Amino acid sequence: MTLEYARKTLSAPLDLTKFEARHVPGALKLSQEMGWPYRSEDWEFAATVGQGLVLMRNGGVIGTAMCWNYGEAYASAGMIIVTASAQGGGFGSRLFDGLLEVTGGRNVLLNSTEEGLTLYKRRGFTAWGTVFQHQGPLGVALVPHDRGDIRLATVSDLVAIQAFDERASGMPRQAMVAALADVGDVAVIDLGGRVAGYAIARSFGRGYVIGPVAAESVHDAQRLILAQLSGLKGQFVRIDIHAEHGLGDWLESLGLKQVGQATAMIKGLRPVSVGPARIYALANQSFG
Repeated sequence: MTLEYARKTLSAPLDLTKFEARHVPGALKLSQEMGWPYRSEDWEFAATVGQGLVLMRNGGVIGTAMCWNYGEAYASAGMIIVTASAQGGGFGSRLFDGLLEVTGGRNVLLNSTEEGLTLYKRRGFTAWGTVFQHQGPLGVALVPHDRGDIRLATVSDLVAIQAFDERASGMPRQAMVAALADVGDVAVIDLGGRVAGYAIARSFGRGYVIGPVAAESVHDAQRLILAQLSGLKGQFVRIDIHAEHGLGDWLESLGLKQVGQATAMIKGLRPVSVGPARIYALANQSFG
């Protein structure tokens, strides 16, 4: 690239527009540049269940930002990327400010890398916790430790699963849960006809991701995770957990090493869980 060509490229007009299916190849290239393991299918799924913005220059995607609205009060944000050659030029701020407009004044959750903290803090986000990323090839067969109360979900369980998720997350995420259940395998804890927890395993990135995992205790969360892992021997598995629940050492003992962490942040009020139900593992760090 000549110096003159570079100058023309960097000075070309920018276009901030709605994320559409035609932008997936450019978005995939950005995530690969960042070393993120998204596939085209992962971008397509995220766009189908949410909405987003792309920053274009010379017909190419140089930035992305996406959000997922949960009812009228909450949203999560993620997949916020600016190509390396354009970083430091205020493009990330422009993208993110546009995305906040898309959330319509909702309370917004996100999980930030170290590099993004300054931008988000300037926009009024505060840290409230930590998310640990665990992953690795599952080299051994794991036996589920259930008491006969864990089973695969059926279509008729969806409403109960959605209701449990709302109690656990404090947010009405019915559409997201239905979409995840549609593409994944769902295990539930069935206590005499009452859904008392669920876990979804689906194809994602380098292999499979287990999440969300929602349960009424750490022990039940472990049992649900084991139930899903029992069918994934030889596969690459990822689980993103809230550090506050203390599942990290246990996942390490299963061979799923901690390879990264993110800062959980909120702009506005945090959602509040109802009763003992909690979210122990995330669908991914963007969806929340």
